[in-house]
Amino acid sequence: MITTHIRIAGMHCATCAKAIESSVQQLDGISSAEVNLAAETLRVGFDPDAVSIRDIEEAVREAGFSPVPEALTLRISGMHCAVCVQSVEKALAGLPGITSVSVNLGTEQAYLTYYPEITSIEEMKKAVSEAGFTVTGRDDDPASGTMDAVAARDLRMKAYRSILGFAVSGFLMLLMWTHPPLPLPMPLMMFLFATPFFAFLAYPIFSAAIRSLRHGILDMDVMYSLGIGTAYFSSVLSTFGIFLSADFNFYETAIMLTAFLTLGRYLEARAKGKTGEAIRSLMNLQPKTATVIRDGVGTIVPVEEIVPYDLVLVRPGEAIPVDGVVVEGESHVDESLVTGEPHPVYKGKDANVIGGTIPTNGAITIYATKVGKDTVLARIIRMVGEAQGSKPSVQRVADTVVSYFIPAVLIIAFSAFAFWYFIAGSPLLFAVTALISVLVVACPCALGLATPTAITVGIGRGAELGILIRNGEVLEQSGTITTVAIDKTGTLTEGRPEVTDITPYRRTEEELISYAASVERLSLHPLAEAIVRKAEEADAPLHEVAGFESFSGKGVFGYIQDLPVLIGNRSLLEEHSIQIPKNALGSIVRFESEGKTVPLIAVDRTYAGCIAITDPIKATSHDAVKVFEEMGLSVVMITGDNEHTAQVIGEEIGISRILAGVLPWDKAEEVSRLQERGEKVAFIGDGINDAPALAQADVGIAISGGTDVAVESGGIVLMQSNPLDAAAAIQLARKVMGRIRMNLFWAFFYNILLIPIAAGLLTPFFGITFRPEYAGLAMALSSVTIVSLSLLLRGYNPPAKKRGDPPADAG
Repeated sequence: MITTHIRIAGMHCATCAKAIESSVQQLDGISSAEVNLAAETLRVGFDPDAVSIRDIEEAVREAGFSPVPEALTLRISGMHCAVCVQSVEKALAGLPGITSVSVNLGTEQAYLTYYPEITSIEEMKKAVSEAGFTVTGRDDDPASGTMDAVAARDLRMKAYRSILGFAVSGFLMLLMWTHPPLPLPMPLMMFLFATPFFAFLAYPIFSAAIRSLRHGILDMDVMYSLGIGTAYFSSVLSTFGIFLSADFNFYETAIMLTAFLTLGRYLEARAKGKTGEAIRSLMNLQPKTATVIRDGVGTIVPVEEIVPYDLVLVRPGEAIPVDGVVVEGESHVDESLVTGEPHPVYKGKDANVIGGTIPTNGAITIYATKVGKDTVLARIIRMVGEAQGSKPSVQRVADTVVSYFIPAVLIIAFSAFAFWYFIAGSPLLFAVTALISVLVVACPCALGLATPTAITVGIGRGAELGILIRNGEVLEQSGTITTVAIDKTGTLTEGRPEVTDITPYRRTEEELISYAASVERLSLHPLAEAIVRKAEEADAPLHEVAGFESFSGKGVFGYIQDLPVLIGNRSLLEEHSIQIPKNALGSIVRFESEGKTVPLIAVDRTYAGCIAITDPIKATSHDAVKVFEEMGLSVVMITGDNEHTAQVIGEEIGISRILAGVLPWDKAEEVSRLQERGEKVAFIGDGINDAPALAQADVGIAISGGTDVAVESGGIVLMQSNPLDAAAAIQLARKVMGRIRMNLFWAFFYNILLIPIAAGLLTPFFGITFRPEYAGLAMALSSVTIVSLSLLLRGYNPPAKKRGDPPADAG
């Protein structure tokens, strides 16, 4: 029996605990299931032969809660193609404590969730090793610099082997063409000269092939070993006159093929290294040390030693080490590498600052609020890493194709040999050449790299632009969007309402704002904050309130000095039988016609006046709507405002399709109605009040404003409160998916075109023979082409982003 603890999210009471225990205990093989509500954990004992940890997780989900396993990223070396990826995933997924695993060939990392009490990292390393690969470390391992040095050394060795291989093969070709006087016969001389170089150059390929065969894996190393091995050993047999004639003497071909294969891997590894530059740049933003003020003295300490509420001094040009709040000084802070904001942002006292950003023109002292893994930068890095490890469905299709690819190539290669030699009666030399060419030209690497490299580069580019994409599925869904539903407050507007007019009825302005602000200060609504701010600016007295009550989406109520005070919309006043005098309606209608929100106030069950509030429209909202329409998307504005006010704002922004009077909890229902009509919906909101709608939408785009990237409901999180970035996010997603489709097309086209040519398809018609050397060159270029196409995404700037960026000298 195994006993483990599972963290559970979403529990509130003993009933929740009972529901989880009951659901889990229904499974076979469970000996105990006990929930600790305070610790939010489930302690479960189970027989791994009868029930898996995934079954237990599913039982928790069926009870309506979310299991929370540990997340881990492992660096894996030795992978070359999609078959290698499948082998690593299979090895790790077979361990009892691992619940999900996804391997990215482009970044050479495995992203997994697991329960450390069941499966240890050492067991993972052993499983990967038994599959024929090596775990070189964890992503958060402090020895990652050492691993990078090892990777650099391996890259240099590949380059050295390639250069040596071309030099040796060139020398052998020169010998064959010039026939200089030699102390030994030419074949024997070439055998003695070529063999040690061939052994050195081909060793990595043969050793990898032997390792794969030992683990029952047919991968590209096996295929390439057959190709270059056939070329070399045919030459050996020819040299010593065993079965084959002197025509089969092609040592230079064997060495040149090996050089091309090594060159291909060198170029591929070098290009793959560039795909992760965006996330490495983010990691490099974190400084190693910081100046902490303790007992009035500034001391330089490692960043790891900073704790919440430490005072940290940051000088101009230094990176802010942690998230915090400015307590002294002021500066313009460069946030471009974290949020994508192109120009420095002014930060004064009480302003929030993000770790990794850089003050440009003044020293500031901050007190730390979030450190280590809790900082915005750390969460961005974590989110981007997890997204780069995800697989859209198109990748899963490619993986399925690859699993049949190598057996199919082997069948084609040996069938081509059999056809040309036994059926067509061609010379043995031609049949062997066709066999070698097919084995060498086939490239499952291109298929394996087509999707992960594009996702890695595209999601990294998004992070540089302040657009965080959670996973590959979001990229796919973004390409199918037909309708964009946008929440008004805080998305199209600034989200900071301001009082513009106070219109009392038989009371003074001070009395009206005083009554309203006294009750509203107990509310968390943005409109309430605007009223309280106005009262403070006017120095209006605030009274004690008793019996406060909130009517969600309608208004608030409370007693001031035993007088009932009601603040809200017309329907709320009507529900309480409060009449609005006819001579007061004119100002209400006028304010609404100007697009303002108009809370009505009643004191002692009598209408007392109204307050007009406006939420300024963002400067880029009109442009964003225009861009969405240019992209062929229908735009819908969802708001709690009344129909008339909503129409005025919609006309100003350029939106004709408006859903008005929608209460916060009804937004998800409105999104669902749009989906029922067959529309694919992207919902754009603030990620907190709009969480249900974001989760309901096909793609949820959450605006975080740069201070909170843990917006769980958003498939895409925007670091800036700019609606144009939402359009840029969809454009980026479409571009990445287009590049994936292009990569897959070229990968399939390359193999479908060149494998038949290598097998000799054109020989009967045009007399064209695809020599093994050319096959090796084509193979080397295919993977490099795919990765290079993906790398072009590094320079992609969505048109919407260009439209929203102010000129360099602005401001």
